[in-house]
Amino acid sequence: MSRFLDEKYQPLVAYTPGEQPRDMRYIKLNTNESPYPPAPQVVAAMTAGQVESLRLYSDPTAKGLKEKLAAHYGVTPENVFVSNGSDEVLNFAFMAFGGKGAVFPDITYGFYEVFGDLYGIPYEKIPLKDDFSVDWRDYCGLGKLVVIANPNAPTGMTVPVSEIEEIVKSNLDSVVLVDEAYVDFGGETCLPLIAKYDNLLVTRTFSKSRCLAGGRLGYAFASPALIADLEKIKYSTNPYNINRLTLLLGEVTMDCNDYYADMCANIIRTRAWTAQALERLGFTVLPSAANFLFARTPAIDGGTLYAQLKQRGILVRHFTNPRICQYNRITIGTPEQMETFIATIKDILGGTP
Repeated sequence: MSRFLDEKYQPLVAYTPGEQPRDMRYIKLNTNESPYPPAPQVVAAMTAGQVESLRLYSDPTAKGLKEKLAAHYGVTPENVFVSNGSDEVLNFAFMAFGGKGAVFPDITYGFYEVFGDLYGIPYEKIPLKDDFSVDWRDYCGLGKLVVIANPNAPTGMTVPVSEIEEIVKSNLDSVVLVDEAYVDFGGETCLPLIAKYDNLLVTRTFSKSRCLAGGRLGYAFASPALIADLEKIKYSTNPYNINRLTLLLGEVTMDCNDYYADMCANIIRTRAWTAQALERLGFTVLPSAANFLFARTPAIDGGTLYAQLKQRGILVRHFTNPRICQYNRITIGTPEQMETFIATIKDILGGTP
């Protein structure tokens, strides 16, 4: 830290992204990326001519992509915001709607707390229940920015949309943000509720189900007024927030929805197989509607298991929070990768059948 950093930022604890090591070739099951490539049409769209066009600024309105998202999801372009990853939507939402404070679960996506600290927003972390589920009643009538990841991360568990609606309609004078980064893997979307409630903001990403984590592309749905608020923040910070190539790839991606539905189905099948294999080995596996599993075993410490897997070339995500330090989050890879993962677990546990 330099002596020039504003003192209000000096205590900030930054978000820690998942490991991206380069020291050896790993099976990466730690950052919830897709194990599958983008659709062939998306790869083919990256032509020399498109690269040459990088001398020109991108479209700050993202008109083409907004129209395709709106058509696919049955909303209007005025209901759509497009961002540099869904983290940017979250960033702008905390800036725009967090003035009265914020509230979110104690075990959830770590960036929520970071954004609260970054902007000096007082926030409350509400403990999940003992089974790691959200009690919707804890979030009713709070009059603050409510942030719920659904499915949650790192647990993969969901909140029924009926319960989300109770939260939304009890906080009509504040924004409720539902982070649906993983919804395409078996979750239930709150999107239809934006026609009924002008305080609901639903965020999504191309990083998971659309195999474009490196493209940094996110989006959100809300009432036109909320979208206009986000646009105001965007145009006051970085109007060209999405590069030309990412906008292009996003548009082509929206033309290939059947491909991505098949990839999600593959992951859901592999998730079920992996969960059963872990349970046969004595693991407790939380019910997941995401592209990962959250699991623990009494046979070995969670941190030790993470370290031993890494030594054998497999990365999973381990957290040091005392409530979850015995668990590891395991991204679902290809069937072959997960077979290797299970075989490695058996080896670490001493050949458990």
